Amino acid sequence: MDNILNIIMQIAVLVFAVVVHEVSHGFVSYLLGDPTAKEQGRLTFNPVAHLDPFMSVILPAFLIFSGSPFVIGGAKPVPVNPIFYKNHKKGIMLVSLAGPGSNFLLAALTIGLLAIAVRVPFININNMPGLYLFIKYMIIINVILGVFNLIPVPPLDGSKVLMALLPDDIAFKYESIAPFGIFIIILLLMLNILNLIFAPVFYFLQMIITFVTS
Repeated sequence: MDNILNIIMQIAVLVFAVVVHEVSHGFVSYLLGDPTAKEQGRLTFNPVAHLDPFMSVILPAFLIFSGSPFVIGGAKPVPVNPIFYKNHKKGIMLVSLAGPGSNFLLAALTIGLLAIAVRVPFININNMPGLYLFIKYMIIINVILGVFNLIPVPPLDGSKVLMALLPDDIAFKYESIAPFGIFIIILLLMLNILNLIFAPVFYFLQMIITFVTS
């Protein structure tokens, strides 16, 4: 039963994290003058509007049930139209960074709340294992999701940031591998390359959580 509750908790935190991630993309694009996400009903925290069968359900479920030390996933990309940006490349970079940035911000806020909670006299986090686990998942999953999306493999956010920095002709060629992006991600997963990326991140986060709660 505890294992099932842990799985449900991880999925719930991941869904929340990817929804915030996508809404942040759309909101920053909206602030830059692009109404596309708003007009298509994607500036909402309703998860139904954002979930993708593979990235939101199949991939994270596979990682959880296979005992993976990290859980990653995603949602349907929020539609944006860079034609509305005054500065095309700068706009793309800001919108792309908004998603991972929102996840890092959520993790930082959660760490802050944890630091406060462990120092409040009438709150004993050790006597609330469910709450502690939820907080831990909020920190780890959000950071892992943010780092994952900064990997420069199309269509992840890191690839869009990189393309905005590259000369147009090279960026165009780089973007051409986007249809194969999901297969590249699966290959990185199968070759344990993602594990090599996330292992030090996971270890660092465990150290922070231990430090904050000590």
